[in-house]
Amino acid sequence: MGAVQFVNILDFMIVMPLGPDFAAALHFPVSKVGYVGSSYTAAACVSGFAGAFFLDRFDRRKALAVALLGLVLGTLAGAFATGLATLMLARIVAGAFGGPATSLAYSIVADVIPSERRGKAMGAVMGAFSVASILGVPAGLELARQGGWRLPFLAVAALGAVLGSYAYVVLPPMFGHLAAARGRALGRDLLVLVRTDVVLSLAMTFFVMMASFVLVPSISAYLLFNLHYPREYLGVLYLVGGSVSLVAMRVVGVLVDRFGSARVGTFGSLFVSGVVYAGFAVVPPALPVMAIFVAFMLGMAFRNVAYNTLTTKVPRADERARFGSVQSAVQHLASAIAGFAAAQFLTEQSDHSLVGFRSLAFASIAIGLAVPPLLWIVEGRVRRRAAAVTAAAR
Repeated sequence: MGAVQFVNILDFMIVMPLGPDFAAALHFPVSKVGYVGSSYTAAACVSGFAGAFFLDRFDRRKALAVALLGLVLGTLAGAFATGLATLMLARIVAGAFGGPATSLAYSIVADVIPSERRGKAMGAVMGAFSVASILGVPAGLELARQGGWRLPFLAVAALGAVLGSYAYVVLPPMFGHLAAARGRALGRDLLVLVRTDVVLSLAMTFFVMMASFVLVPSISAYLLFNLHYPREYLGVLYLVGGSVSLVAMRVVGVLVDRFGSARVGTFGSLFVSGVVYAGFAVVPPALPVMAIFVAFMLGMAFRNVAYNTLTTKVPRADERARFGSVQSAVQHLASAIAGFAAAQFLTEQSDHSLVGFRSLAFASIAIGLAVPPLLWIVEGRVRRRAAAVTAAAR
């Protein structure tokens, strides 16, 4: 699942730092790079919602294979884009399959890892984000520098085909969740998710992703053109930031298992808000570019592992794939809204610097501060439900 997530996350992550490169090659403003990322997330939102109706009715291994095949084909199509419109179309295809791939991967982990060890497991699987930053993004940036922006798309598609095939071969068939789905009316697949703990969990997901993605699509352009960070060292930035994040995710997973998601996630949320203020809201920034980026990645590791671990405990076993699919839809809806909205606030000047990024930083801080209260509320409900189940079993 770590390998699957690596390909899926790399496919999404590589687009953002490459934004200035393909914007120049395809002749559209760098301020519109957010549209490319949002095309992916909007499609993933729609497919995630649709998948909630049927994903729990299939062998998870076969469903994952189909999702990865579509992701590979969509990524491959991106290498042949001729303008903003065709690149967005290719990303729509990739997103339509990438969203369900994520929810299926998390569902498989939740199926086989007990609740008391799931924080460590989620930290390990989510470490794919850091590995993508350490290895994938720097390699992709160097491929683009040496062979053009299309080469990273071709490389990711090839890697996805190899790792996706490997995952299909080594995973066993996974039918254990199907017994509860048999005989259930199709419409009930979503109705059973209309519960307070689920709604609050999805609201938390929405705010986490909104807080991140009002900034993420344009960070590379801001660092290059506003803060004048050298293009040739952009890969080093992701290498160092990803390395710190990888170590942090392993540690954070253990901390979540020991202290709970609410405590760890609250720390991460407040830390990220402080970094965003010091690095992007204050002009000129109070920290060097490397420190800003590394601290941002570190805070995201704390917040994301904590909230993702908590959300795996919200659905029942037979609801995990459809809950994950709805959660994926909400994640990508929030990302799409954030990306499209951010593009409206940004203006590119003649020197390619972006006007309006400071406003996005304050928006990210405000949205992110809604996360800690939701973490505490959802964790309290999950614990009370677990205690009630234990008491009933006795």
